[in-house]
Amino acid sequence: MPIIPAAEVEVTAELVRGLLSAQAPALLGGRERMRRAAAGWDSEMWRLGDDLVVRLPRRAAAAPLIRHEQQALPAIAQRLAATGVAVPAPVFAGTPSEQFPWPWSVAPWFEGDAVTGTPRSARTAWAATLARALVALHADAPPTAPRNPVRGVPLAERDEGVRARMSAASADLRAVAVRRWEAALAAPPWTSAPVWIHGDLHPGNLVARDGALRAIVDFGDVTSGDPAYDLAVGWLAFDRAGRERFAAATGERYDAATWTRAAGWAAAIALLLLAHGDEDPAFAAEGRTALRELA
Repeated sequence: MPIIPAAEVEVTAELVRGLLSAQAPALLGGRERMRRAAAGWDSEMWRLGDDLVVRLPRRAAAAPLIRHEQQALPAIAQRLAATGVAVPAPVFAGTPSEQFPWPWSVAPWFEGDAVTGTPRSARTAWAATLARALVALHADAPPTAPRNPVRGVPLAERDEGVRARMSAASADLRAVAVRRWEAALAAPPWTSAPVWIHGDLHPGNLVARDGALRAIVDFGDVTSGDPAYDLAVGWLAFDRAGRERFAAATGERYDAATWTRAAGWAAAIALLLLAHGDEDPAFAAEGRTALRELA
């Protein structure tokens, strides 16, 4: 299995409680229950009561991701409010201190389940909702928006890395990936102003409950660039029926070249999910299914 980078600072309940006591004591009132909700490559999530979650980087390399969320999410949350889709805009932005060397956040906790592993046919019900959320998200971004060297950039800049992952797929799915990627490379590039993009939009970062899309989470890779990167979710999350509903709900916001690039990005992200299949078999399954949807 891939080796998850070791935490450079051990995050414990005592540390989290100490940070809150020092910087946001009001949030502790009535929220005595605290427990670890998740720990990944970059960050840890600690439930605070029933309605909040504390998000902390595990290592220095991940600290900018928290800072980018703190910078971008308040305005993104306002734009998406009318769509009914929530994002984890911080209710408190923690700062580095002697207790903890990096920024950290307290955000709302969204009850529901990550979409990974749920039947694609069940996702069609909220495909249009996700489309409206992305149209709202993809507003022009200012020059001060966080920069990401691999998300939303011209596809040619990622050609070598994507081709290096082709071997993760079986021969038939590899042929699909090559065809879609090369068509995307040949498509006209994005020439309009860079727009805000999520930067890591796959089923694991979508939260659904009772047949509805509840939230889009994990904006650590939020950046600006080509919206095609986010539109790849049409193949990463949906079957044909859901994808058609998703595309129709975007109206005339995106041209044919953008959708062609989106299919290329979907192939690239599917290969990435396959490459990390040992880490999470559900991701590998999503990657294989996405490549079949691209066929």
